[in-house]
Order: sequence, then structure tokens, then C-alpha cells
Amino acid sequence: MVRFTIVNSDTVPEWRSGYAVDCRSTTTRFDSGLWLGGIMSIRIQKTFEALFALEEVRGLFRESLPTGFDAEEEAAFNQRIADLKAIIADLEAGTGTPKVTKIAGTLDIRSREEQYINIHPIQAAGRLTTEARKAIISYGDGYSTCDSCRKPFRLDKISKPGIAEFHEDLAKFVNMDIARVVPGARRGFQAVAGTLVGKGDSVIVSALAHYTEFLAVENAGGVVREVPLDAKNIVTAEATAQKIEEVKAESGKLPVLVMIDHFDYQFANEHEIAGIEKVVHQYDIPFLYNGAYTVGVLPVDGKKIGADFVVGSGHKSMASVAPSGVLAMTDEWAPKALRTTAMVGDLTKRKFGIKEVEMLGCTLMGGTLLSMMASFPTVKERVLHWDEQVKRSNYFIDRLLKISGSRVLSEYPRKHTLTKIDTTGSFYTVAKMHKRKGFYFSDELSSRGIVGEFAGATRTWKLNTYGLNEKQIRYLADVFCEIAEKYEIPVTP
Repeated sequence: MVRFTIVNSDTVPEWRSGYAVDCRSTTTRFDSGLWLGGIMSIRIQKTFEALFALEEVRGLFRESLPTGFDAEEEAAFNQRIADLKAIIADLEAGTGTPKVTKIAGTLDIRSREEQYINIHPIQAAGRLTTEARKAIISYGDGYSTCDSCRKPFRLDKISKPGIAEFHEDLAKFVNMDIARVVPGARRGFQAVAGTLVGKGDSVIVSALAHYTEFLAVENAGGVVREVPLDAKNIVTAEATAQKIEEVKAESGKLPVLVMIDHFDYQFANEHEIAGIEKVVHQYDIPFLYNGAYTVGVLPVDGKKIGADFVVGSGHKSMASVAPSGVLAMTDEWAPKALRTTAMVGDLTKRKFGIKEVEMLGCTLMGGTLLSMMASFPTVKERVLHWDEQVKRSNYFIDRLLKISGSRVLSEYPRKHTLTKIDTTGSFYTVAKMHKRKGFYFSDELSSRGIVGEFAGATRTWKLNTYGLNEKQIRYLADVFCEIAEKYEIPVTP
């Protein structure tokens, strides 16, 4: 039985530095900063309350005249400042009780990134930077990007804030000629499919392609044709060539587009992108590089890859608010994919020629775009340290494989931080007889400050270690070993 010792936060100021655990230990030590037994850390609670209190102060300024507060408003301001000081005192001392548990009376406070180590497969690389959170506070209002919008009234032309320059920087970041921000990678797929795909046209995708690739093709009236996987769940150049020939033989014409994931979302295996590009262009077919799990976490050079289009996800891999993403392309395709409207109203004779049809005019407004811009300096830097992230991922996976019966279904050693694992022979053996079934494992993880696994899953499931530092990755591995030993699952030293 694991024994938890709660240590006063004055003794251990930060819970993540307060643990002392190895796979042979029966004692795990946490300070009061950890969510244990469903109770939020009072310091984290008071941090949120302080932020909310400041927003209420901010609200007073929004409701007053530009000339300043009247007597009633000044009194309300002083009261809110006094309340804030009391919250800050509790925050500093680690004392007090929760005063705010809901937002707008119904919304829970989301504190998983503050309370836990989050290994959710699609959340890790979309975790906002501190600067992005500041941007949300400042630019959260709906059309906040439009404060200084002038003719030609288009998002990528706005210079204050520097949205126009950001578009140029995005194109350079993935080494393409031109870029647009879009509401998620899916809207990038949709824009390209809407440009190139007609009724009945074939589009080649991977047998591991994301469902949004299917929907983009279907929306354009096309037909998806899948490249089969090899024995290692990899899409190869040879298989892609065979699929192109198959489509040509059956339909009498070539596919109009090939879009392949660099790393897929199911296994996060690396596919033969360089070889696939060469095959595709031998047939003179446009190639879309799906970088939903690469752009923003590892270096991507679109022209070196040979891509005609590069699509990335802001909320998956660029530390941005959802929905956000990027579509980049070569100059060759811009006149088609970014065509401007030619339609004229029959009564008013109105025309909006500067607006890009596939973008439906402007795309990301307000805090969504500004979060992406605020995170961008960090994103540009962090892609240079991808090898460190993969090394940590492999450290955890190596430790996981020490737990008898655990397997890795993805490529191994890992080339990505997203991994599909199989714990049927380890943690599932306990779930079969436990009164909580697979949820026992979620209970054990969350009680130790780990969340993000598929609740109740103890057979095949995915996790992502992206963004965890050395201390956190070791702690994560220790926790898995400790749970295994608690339930007498053999662990190799």
C-alpha cells in the first residue's frame, strides 16, 4: 500500500521539487501544492482568484468615463483593491479557503496545467506560453485585431499589431513563399481541397490520415484513396507510387492531390516524406505536407521537403488558442489557392475583390491570433531543441518497458513525443479484477498529480511527453513504476 505524506508548503515550497520516489519506495512525498483527494492547492486557487479580482478591477475602468472614476466608482475600486490584497496575503501565506469555484456560475476553473503533469496526447504542444496567456488577457475582445485596420481591410495587411509581418515570418519559419493563418489545420486542408479538387477527383492520403483530411476532400466533391501501410505502420514512397498507378488504371486519370502526414496522429510514426515527395512530383501531382504534429515542435523546411503546401496546427503544436493553424505554399500555387473574389452583386453592383475566397475574407480575429503571435518567439526557439524532447520521451518509454507486460506500438526508439502504448499485459491485468476496472489506473495517476491519459484505458492508449522538463519526466516514470509495484506487477531494475 502506498502511503502519502503531506508536507507543509513552508517546508517544501514547490510540490514538484518535493517528491522523493523510486520504484522500490513505499512512500511518496508531496507538499500541499498538489491536488490530492480532489482538493485544489490553495495557492493555485488564490492565484486564480487574484486574476479574477484584477479582471473585476479592469471592468470598473471599462464602465467609467475616460475622465476617471466618480465617487461611487472610486469606492468600488477601493473595495476591490482591498479584496485583492486579502487574496494576495492568502496566496503568499498559503492560507485561506476557496472563495470562487465557478466562472459565470457554471464553468469550472481549469487548473490542470497548474495542478498536474498533463500527458494528454493532443494537448501537450498546444499548452500556452506565459506571453500567450498575457495576450489573451489583453486581446480577448472579439475584433481586437481590427483596432487599426485600414484599407484594404484584410487580416494579412494589418500592420498594428504586426499581423502583416507575422504572416511573412510564418512563411520564413517553414521556408515557403507565402502563408496564411487559418482556423486549424483542417481549414488548411479545406482551402487546398477547395482549390484543386473537383467532383469525382481522387485524392491520395495515408491509411493513417486524420478524419479532417477525409472531410476536406468530401466537402470538395472528391474521393479519398488510401496508401496502405507496411509491416511497421509506415507509409512508404513505393506504396505511394503503387497507389497512384492503381488510381490511374481504375479511373483513367491521375489523382489531383496527395496529402501525407509527416508524423501521423495514431502512432506518431515518421513516414517517408522525402521519398513520397519525389514520387508525387514525378507524376506532376501537387503535394501537401501535413505538419499538424511537426510545425511548431520540430524544424520544418517546406522547400527542402519539396512541398507545394505546408499545413500546421496552432492549437496542437504552436502553443496557440484553438482553433488556429497555418497554411503555407509556394508562389506557384498562390494565385489559385489565394484567389480573390470576382463576384459582383446584381442589385448593388458591390464587389469585394481584395477578399480571398478560400479564406472567406479574414480568418483569425482577436485573442486566437494574438496568442499565436505571442507564442511565436518561443516556438521558433523550441524547435531547435526537438532532440531533447525526443530524448526525454525515450527515457520515459525505456522506463515503461521495464514494467513487465508493457509494449510500445509506435516506432521504437521513438522519433516523436507522442506515443501509442499497450499495457494490456501490465496495468490491464489489474483492471480485469479491480472493482473500479480501468478507472483504478486513472485514480492512481491523478492522486499522484498525473492527468491526460484516456480515462479508464489500460490496454492501448496514447500519451505525449512534449514540454516536460528533466525533473518532470523522471517523476512521471517513477509514478508508473510505483503504481506497477503497488499492484505487484514485476518491474525490472
